Amino acid sequence: MAPRRLLLVGEGNFSFAVALSETLDPNTSLTATCPQRSADLARDLVVRENLRRLRERGNEVRFGVDCTHLADAFEPQDREFDRIYFNFPHCGRKAGVAKNRELLAKFFRSCADVLAEDGEVHVALCRGQGGTPADKPMREWHNSWQVVAMAALGGFILSDVHPFNCKALPGYKCTGYRSQDKSFHIEGALNHIFTRSLPFESLQPRISRIKLGDQWFSFLEPEVLVGKLNRGFLEAPSCHPIKTINEKLIAELGKAFPLKRLKCSSPLLLQGDASVLTSHNPDILSTAFWVSLHEDNSNFESLTSGITQDMEDFLVSFSELSLPKSARRDSKEEAHEGTYGQAKVCLRPSLLVHIQAVIQAPDFLPGSLHILSGPVFQRCCISPFTMPAFHETLYILGFNKNLKDSCLQSLLDHLKGILDNLLTQTWLEGSERSSSVEFVFQPTGERYMITVKSQNFGPDCVKDLIIGSVTTSATSVIHKDQCFVCVCMNLDLLAMLVWDISDWRMLWTSDSRFLKNFAPGKIEPFKSYSLYPPYYVHDISFWLDEKKRFDEVEFHTLARAVSQDTVISIQFLSRFQHPKTEQVSLCYRLTYQTCDKALTQQQVASMQSQLRKEIQQRLHVTPR
Repeated sequence: MAPRRLLLVGEGNFSFAVALSETLDPNTSLTATCPQRSADLARDLVVRENLRRLRERGNEVRFGVDCTHLADAFEPQDREFDRIYFNFPHCGRKAGVAKNRELLAKFFRSCADVLAEDGEVHVALCRGQGGTPADKPMREWHNSWQVVAMAALGGFILSDVHPFNCKALPGYKCTGYRSQDKSFHIEGALNHIFTRSLPFESLQPRISRIKLGDQWFSFLEPEVLVGKLNRGFLEAPSCHPIKTINEKLIAELGKAFPLKRLKCSSPLLLQGDASVLTSHNPDILSTAFWVSLHEDNSNFESLTSGITQDMEDFLVSFSELSLPKSARRDSKEEAHEGTYGQAKVCLRPSLLVHIQAVIQAPDFLPGSLHILSGPVFQRCCISPFTMPAFHETLYILGFNKNLKDSCLQSLLDHLKGILDNLLTQTWLEGSERSSSVEFVFQPTGERYMITVKSQNFGPDCVKDLIIGSVTTSATSVIHKDQCFVCVCMNLDLLAMLVWDISDWRMLWTSDSRFLKNFAPGKIEPFKSYSLYPPYYVHDISFWLDEKKRFDEVEFHTLARAVSQDTVISIQFLSRFQHPKTEQVSLCYRLTYQTCDKALTQQQVASMQSQLRKEIQQRLHVTPR
């Protein structure tokens, strides 16, 4: 076991240091510090005895250490502590919450200079001071020390919180500010454990390169999808929960049906009729991300901006002439020199685009379940359960038309049984959670919605989540005697429900701690490493341009991109029409919050300022 180094700051009578040192193995070193000078404590017999016991055990003691300037107290070679403790910080006397927040903020910034990369910061606070839901009762945010927001200023996230247990440290006696006789009230106190956050990086859209025939083309990936292309969650070496859930589904279905797994890479250009999409979902084309291809004759090895080679897995192209008018792009605004032919190219919005290619294939096997899984991309409004990038799985079963009802019912029964079983695998004994799968028939056509009535996100929070659809309307000119059932499901939503992951963004995190929760092939409860992240609210209002149609989905998409997915809610507040000019103004409320990174008020203010500039340039509105 590698040696561990512990640092204690703000010690009062050093009884905590003594009690902690008695629990440590010989491989761990402890450095106890206090802000007072040695002479100031010389008359305190308890302190003197504790200092003697610490030194007998070979522990280091330092006096006059300012916890807000720890780098000044330790030489560079003496830093890199694995754990830093600060019990019941306080500015002293009758300092208000603002002063104590400032103390915490400076302390966390200071910790960043002396903590090891994988180290922890332990902060014990009296009941209610932290301002998190872990406090019982929880104080109003403005009346608390806002510990998670102060930690974010130093680049830290709250990874665990538990009761401060004095009984585990015999001999520990809590003192007051600077060892005063009046001690803090520690009943109901909590120990908050913080770890380093991944930094926010200024990610730029990458240039991706693809080959059509003998010609190379390049395109710029959409800003909102930066970091979401080519993640390989479903690839062989992955232990991502999306792959686990996909493999579990396939394995269970394989017990009832012969399987044929298809590779999720189709020809780059599917020319012509867009009805392959609109027949299943008339609105799906309007949700697509469109890109323009440019001729690219540069040396492939010379491009260094994050080039990808397998974008054909994501791209589908439709002739502009075949698109419904509502789905066409404004040629004056979006046509670029070098665009490939007259076609508009979009990132695949759904695996439903592949249905015809599968059922028209000469080697299609009636009676076998054909399976296709892969990432898809859709423009959408911001909400907890809608995402611009996610993974779908598509099942296609062909059978004789005379057997339609029995085969359809058989597939639905097996699917319901598998889903119901998956949704209960991580439940603990006595849990109040519940989920049930229903197939809701749509009166508008031969289509079912796969709905999960879930209580996974709290006993008072029951949601009906649509995780997929079942259609029976596909036909094949080659296999005319066959009827086809097509099941399409959102694997990301299903993974969230199975592992009780409350935020879809967590599935896309780059933090290695996320995947450590998942063992290959196993389904165990997910434990987040970022608890109670702070949120920040900003309002934005703007005048609309009478000559331009305001696209609310584009507004949400732009907010996603500018904020790097930190906007979790956009709430429409009001519409105002000027009585004289008749100009219309809209007002929205934006809530910013991360699920895996430290986010500060200053960062949010900068994002909000940038958003005001971007909506003026791109949406042709005038911020107020």
